[in-house]
Amino acid sequence: MVGVALKQVKKSYGNHEVLHGIDLNIDPGEFIVFVGPSGCGKSTLLRVIAGLEEMTSGELRIGGRLMNDVPPAKRGIAMVFQSYALYPHMTVYDNMAFSMKIAREKKAKIDARVRQAAEILQLTPYLNRLPKALSGGQRQRVAIGRAIVRNSEVFLFDEPLSNLDAALRVATRIEVAKLKESLPDTTMIYVTHDQVEAMTLADRIVVLKDGCIEQVGTPEELYREPTNLFVAQFIGSPAMNLLPARVEETGPKTVIAYANGTRMQVPVPTPGSAKGSAVDIGVRPEELRITEGEHIFEGVVDYAEYLGEVQLVYFKTEDEEHPFIAKLPGNVNVERGARLKLGADAGSLHVFDAEGRAFRGLDGSADEKAVRPSLAATHS
Repeated sequence: MVGVALKQVKKSYGNHEVLHGIDLNIDPGEFIVFVGPSGCGKSTLLRVIAGLEEMTSGELRIGGRLMNDVPPAKRGIAMVFQSYALYPHMTVYDNMAFSMKIAREKKAKIDARVRQAAEILQLTPYLNRLPKALSGGQRQRVAIGRAIVRNSEVFLFDEPLSNLDAALRVATRIEVAKLKESLPDTTMIYVTHDQVEAMTLADRIVVLKDGCIEQVGTPEELYREPTNLFVAQFIGSPAMNLLPARVEETGPKTVIAYANGTRMQVPVPTPGSAKGSAVDIGVRPEELRITEGEHIFEGVVDYAEYLGEVQLVYFKTEDEEHPFIAKLPGNVNVERGARLKLGADAGSLHVFDAEGRAFRGLDGSADEKAVRPSLAATHS
């Protein structure tokens, strides 16, 4: 088992810096996923690890060995690209065996590896078929099988499911998850723009923005404890709602924010939490419920999307770019134009300062988890 370590890795194209000093340690046998918006540098970072892009500065180590000047073929990695890149005139068997044949491996070894990979990926019935006779999901599994036979200790996936339709994406995603279970000693690094893939596959997720790492953590940590506003709104669908607020009172251990008529206490202060400073209260659409009592939001329904078990309810707001959305049960009757009051448990609320940083404990706690507010008073 080998791990991957990046230290102050930078990548520039001329005067344009794409990666800004990436520091990251990937544990041996870990499945780690890079996510972020288009142009954030996730594919560039993967290609730097593969050796397909030369880093401008920094260090890359695989299994403790410095890889800065090592060519891609000698890095002990296998890569699966977005396009299948299969040879159309070769059978599935020959496509999977090709790299081993070029390396002049023995026929018995090639056959054993190809059939083992085919068994893992449920491709055994298709070994004698040409790629044109396969579905998109099957072709992608052949591309993955071609990587498996190389017996590499590090796998790199560059958006391997993006060319598939919705049903095939789900089926192939499950195959990738099963592949990881069958190869527990293999380190896997996976790039995607699809957060469902990230949340379901990853041991840890790396969220990137503008060539910088915003947060690294398990899917649950990123969902429940985002360290800043960008991560909070990027992870989760629909995105987290934001309510503008201001700090009303401060103290050695207390900050009271005031939003939409409800006071919320944050147990410890944070930088920039001076009295009168702007903050945002965040709440996820799925945490909201209709209430007649204490509420954090009251608004007029603009539109409702019925999805069966649930419905997405959109409210009229002045900010068209960031609508307020509630995810409510599908059996609740919601009419357009109705005025609704929405509440949420205090533990599901997030508070962000003017710089977009989550309010965090400054009391010396080791885990430094984001501090949850509590509803301190009802409407005034």
